[in-house]
Amino acid sequence: MRKPDGKIVLLGDMNVGKTSLLQRYMERRFTDTVSTVGGAFYLKQWRSYNISIWDTAGREQFHGLGSMYCRGATAVILIYDVNHPQSLLELEDRFLGLTDTASTDCLFAIVGNKVDLVEEPAAEDQEKDGRGPGVAGRGGEAPKAPKQVQPEDAVALYRKILKYKMLDEKDVPAAEQMCFETSAKTGYNVDLLFETLFDLVVPVISRHRAHGPPQTVDITSYKTPRQTPSGCCA
Repeated sequence: MRKPDGKIVLLGDMNVGKTSLLQRYMERRFTDTVSTVGGAFYLKQWRSYNISIWDTAGREQFHGLGSMYCRGATAVILIYDVNHPQSLLELEDRFLGLTDTASTDCLFAIVGNKVDLVEEPAAEDQEKDGRGPGVAGRGGEAPKAPKQVQPEDAVALYRKILKYKMLDEKDVPAAEQMCFETSAKTGYNVDLLFETLFDLVVPVISRHRAHGPPQTVDITSYKTPRQTPSGCCA
């Protein structure tokens, strides 16, 4: 199997919808999923690049695996639930440190999921903007509540991440470009999220290729090792 050219990792607390977002994009479906154990990944062909997308467990007992999955990551998607402010706080308190093993020019996206559960028209108007596959029938839907986390809260976290990584805002995508609100259930903004990120990581992958080690071996420089006489110790 061809080695991926780049890696994107999804991080976030349990029940924020990481697996559902990834399945909505890759498999075009939504199901009530069980919690991820350890990690799982998909491969996505984007232009001429092969990109792996890693789904990680949000449970505390699997927390230590996160830094392993983030090693060398080209981009990290930090996901929270717009209905639970604590899930946004957890991104900074529990998950940001795991990204220390990512590449130094790693990109970050902040994603507020489950907007279909809040009292806002954005998720319901998805058919108008053509970004989702259509809203399911409203019969039996859970009652909606006011949104608990606002977009400006995500923007503030993005800027904290830049300070933590000692990155200049002029050298990275703007916060408004990297903060999203999505619904894995309806598909709202899911394609926009992943495809925006794919387009942004392509130049990063190209830079890594340009400055990385050669992928071929120069056999003309190979030297035959000296043989040790029989019966002697090396």
